Amino acid sequence: MAAREQVARAGREAETAPDRSGVDPGSPIRRISVLGATGSIGQSTLDLVARHRDRFQVEALTANADAAKLADLAIRHNARLAVVADPSAYEALTSALAGTGITAAAGPQGLEEAASRPADCVVAAIVGAAGLVPTLAAVRQGRRIALANKECLVTAGTLFMAEVASSGAELLPVDSEHSAAFQAIGMAEPDAIEQITLTASGGPFRAWSLEQLKAATPEQALRHPNWSMGAKITIDSATLMNKGLELIEAYHLFPVEAHQLSCVVHPQSIVHCLVSYRDGSVLAQLSSPDMRTPIALALSWPRRIDAPTKRLDLAAIGQLTFDAPDETRFPALGLARGVLAAGGAAPAVLNAANEVAVAAFLERRIGFLEIARTVAECLDAAHGKGLLRAAGSIDEVLSIDREARGLARSLLSEG
Repeated sequence: MAAREQVARAGREAETAPDRSGVDPGSPIRRISVLGATGSIGQSTLDLVARHRDRFQVEALTANADAAKLADLAIRHNARLAVVADPSAYEALTSALAGTGITAAAGPQGLEEAASRPADCVVAAIVGAAGLVPTLAAVRQGRRIALANKECLVTAGTLFMAEVASSGAELLPVDSEHSAAFQAIGMAEPDAIEQITLTASGGPFRAWSLEQLKAATPEQALRHPNWSMGAKITIDSATLMNKGLELIEAYHLFPVEAHQLSCVVHPQSIVHCLVSYRDGSVLAQLSSPDMRTPIALALSWPRRIDAPTKRLDLAAIGQLTFDAPDETRFPALGLARGVLAAGGAAPAVLNAANEVAVAAFLERRIGFLEIARTVAECLDAAHGKGLLRAAGSIDEVLSIDREARGLARSLLSEG
């Protein structure tokens, strides 16, 4: 069976097989580690954990550099290990945790230790390509991975899914769209699926003209109408790059080909995904735009737990609308489709260039429309340098990522 059928297979097997997370589903305590605890996904996860202390115990928490916030979370949730990725924040972390009995660590080795700790579920929520190595460390333990880091699959999809298959890990998606697809696919056989359609809110600039987009500011781009997310993901939502990355992610998660993946703009963010079947049926998953819904599912599957999310009142909502995305105003989506079709390391180069360009936009060094333009130029330059070849190992993926980032930075400096 192809490695990328792992998620679809999980839905079918859950009906008849024991929970593969490492504990009996009836067990009162499930150990949880959160990679990226101070971000929006991490905090939503810990909110659910706090509401279900009889079900979950925190093993390890990590953050990039915010030692004070990480220490506070570790103390409040009785974590056993707290790790900062930035070694310069280690002293502050150890000071904040003094006398608590919580172990502190830092740097890449610390992140891998947190990911490798004995946990029944590891929430992989580190933003960007930086999450690849620690998430792989968790995968190799053969446990449940609640995957919120889409870059693992965008940059190294084939290699990553091969690791999932060989380790026996259980991969459950946390992105609302992929969680919705997972639920809508359920026990369906792969050959019954005609199409998977992801929905996009359209972001804050859905109705803006090209002239308006030229002058868009970071503050305006960060005002997402529906979702509360980190800065990088919010900008990706505004450019529609986030939806492009999600199409690539879906290709690796589900048993479909690239031509079976599409997206529609759905401003209400109520329908998260639609799965079309060969008999003409279309199954959709609906919920309020709150990440605690897909997180709760990933933590507790095949069971469901209470989540404090707003319940849908369709009569009050009144209408749900859908439109085709405009790839003229939002070319990032077309770029992502192109690299999905091209394969090889093209998605990794796209992701690296996008991370560099988004950072430059947030620092006001480039305009909003220059984000996609920088990515396109980087892809062209990478093609000329032979960087788009398929990577044979994770180390090669990381090397391509570094080279692509350097290329994108040089293009920005030249501009």
